[in-house]
Amino acid sequence: MIRTVDARGLNCPQPVILTKRVMDENSGEEIVTLVNSETSLENVCKLAASRGYVFVIEKQGPDNHIHMTKQEADESAKSDAEKDLAIMVKSQYFGQGDDELGAALMKSFFYTLTEMGPELKHLIFMNGGIHLTTEESPILDHLQFLQQKGVQILSCGTCLDFYGKKDQLLVGQVTNMYNGTEILTNAGKTIVL
Repeated sequence: MIRTVDARGLNCPQPVILTKRVMDENSGEEIVTLVNSETSLENVCKLAASRGYVFVIEKQGPDNHIHMTKQEADESAKSDAEKDLAIMVKSQYFGQGDDELGAALMKSFFYTLTEMGPELKHLIFMNGGIHLTTEESPILDHLQFLQQKGVQILSCGTCLDFYGKKDQLLVGQVTNMYNGTEILTNAGKTIVL
């Protein structure tokens, strides 16, 4: 049996939320989500990958049909995920108070992260934190090093748009609130700055 989610014409994050609802109810059937925007296509594919689904994209005119099938669960991967660390950065400054001190502390914090072990898996930048992943970032070298080590670096697309910096993103990928929240809730440990 195939479960179909028609998310054409819906704004983000609705296609992701509707697809997730079907995934939560799913007992092994194929799921096909219909979308007609590149952003929705990318976000539903990210959801599928993060939930262990294999997917194939079928282009039909202006629409994309994302065919998703659940893979068998890997218990060792699940126990590894419980050890993962995710950090959400919501400001370009570390703590509150003097901005100059906060900038110096943030630079020191990210240098320290480059010395960490493999448990750091995700860095999620929201609100003013996106200034650290875009042009003129004082920690760009540290972020690039962490990305090369396999750390997933994500910046809020709405925040990049708000600050007029979407075309200035220099490290990592654009994400949405749903994906960021899912990563934080599924991580074994979280830190919010």
